[in-house]
Amino acid sequence: MNNFFIILGAGKGLRFGQNKPKQYFNHKGKILIEHSIDKALESKLFKKIIVVISKRQKKLIDKYKGKRIKFVIGGKERKDSSLNALKKIRNEKPNNVLIHDAARPNFSISLLKNLIKLLKNNYAVVPYINSIDSIKYKINKKLINLNRDNIYLTQTPQAFKFKKLYQLASKEKGVITDEASLFIKNNLNIKLVRGENKNNKITFLEDVKKPLTYYGIGFDIHKLVKNKKLYLGGINIPFHSGLEGHSDGDVILHSIIDAILGATRKKDIGTYFPNIKKFKNIKSPKMLKPIIDNLLKSNFYINNLDINLICEQPKVSKYRDKITKSISKLMNLDQDYINLKGKTVEKLGLIGKEKAIACEVIISISKYD
Repeated sequence: MNNFFIILGAGKGLRFGQNKPKQYFNHKGKILIEHSIDKALESKLFKKIIVVISKRQKKLIDKYKGKRIKFVIGGKERKDSSLNALKKIRNEKPNNVLIHDAARPNFSISLLKNLIKLLKNNYAVVPYINSIDSIKYKINKKLINLNRDNIYLTQTPQAFKFKKLYQLASKEKGVITDEASLFIKNNLNIKLVRGENKNNKITFLEDVKKPLTYYGIGFDIHKLVKNKKLYLGGINIPFHSGLEGHSDGDVILHSIIDAILGATRKKDIGTYFPNIKKFKNIKSPKMLKPIIDNLLKSNFYINNLDINLICEQPKVSKYRDKITKSISKLMNLDQDYINLKGKTVEKLGLIGKEKAIACEVIISISKYD
C-alpha cells in the first residue's frame, strides 16, 4: 500500500462569509475538515495522510497525534499548498496520490477504492458529474447555449501517479483551480470516472446552515360519558362512551394543537378556543385547521409527530391505521412522519377504570428561509 492522501485545508473561504474558514466550521458534530481526515483513516487505503492547514489552525494537529497524519502549512495559492504537500512526501517515493478539497465531506470510501483501482492504467483519474442546469456562455456580449451533456463538473478526490503529478506541479507558474488542470494544460490524458451526487462542495454558509428546529409537548385528558360519540384523531371510533368536553373532546387532536402551539411559542389551545358559546360542540378538525395553516404560512415544516394515546379501551392497535390516515389527511402530513402508540395504566385511576382517556404528543418542527 503506497497510496497517499492529501487534504487541502489552508484556504480562506471568503465566499463562506464567516469569521473563520469554512473547513473549520462545525458540521454534523465535528469541524468540516475532520470528516475527510476520519474517512481517509477509516478506509485504511493510505500509508500517510497529509493535511494542509494555515498557520492559525495548529490546534487541529494535537487531536491527531500518533496517527498516520502529517501536517503541512499551506501557501499563497492552491498550487502552492498542493506542491508543499507533494514535497512533504517526495522522499517516501509514493506510487499514487489522491488530492482532496477539505470542503467536500461527503465522498465515499467506495469512490476512493475505484480511483485507486483505475490508476493502474492511468496517470490521472478524476471523478465528475454532469450538470443538471442549462448553461450559457458569453462571447462578445452574445450568449451561447452549451450542450450540458458535454459539460463535466469535476470533483475531488482526484487521483494521480505521483511522479507525473509532481513533475507538472513543480514546473507550473500560473494559477490552477485543481490538479487536473495541470494535465489539461499539458495536453495529457485524464480518465474521467462517474463521481457522486452527494459529494457536493460546501462553498456558502447556506450549504451547511442547519434549519432552526423546535419541539412542543401537548397533553389532554377528558372524562368518558355515556350517550356521546367517541372521536379520536378526527374519526368516530365505535365505543360505549364518548369524551366529555366543550368541543367533541378529541384528545389526540387537542394534544397535537397544543404541541404545535408549544413549539411555535403561541400559548395554548384555550387562548384560541375558549369555552364560549361560539365554540360549543366544535369539531376538533376545525380547530386544527387554522393552527396548521398558520404553521405552514410561517415557513415551518413538521419533522416528526409522536403520539401516546393512554387508555384501557378501545385498543389502539385495532384503529391505529385509520387514526394515522385521518391525522395525515388533516395535517397534510405523510404518514411516515406520524407514530401512534397505545399505553395503558394497569387499571389504575380514572383511565384504568375506563372513565377517562388521555393523550400526550411530542412534535418536532423546523423553519426554512
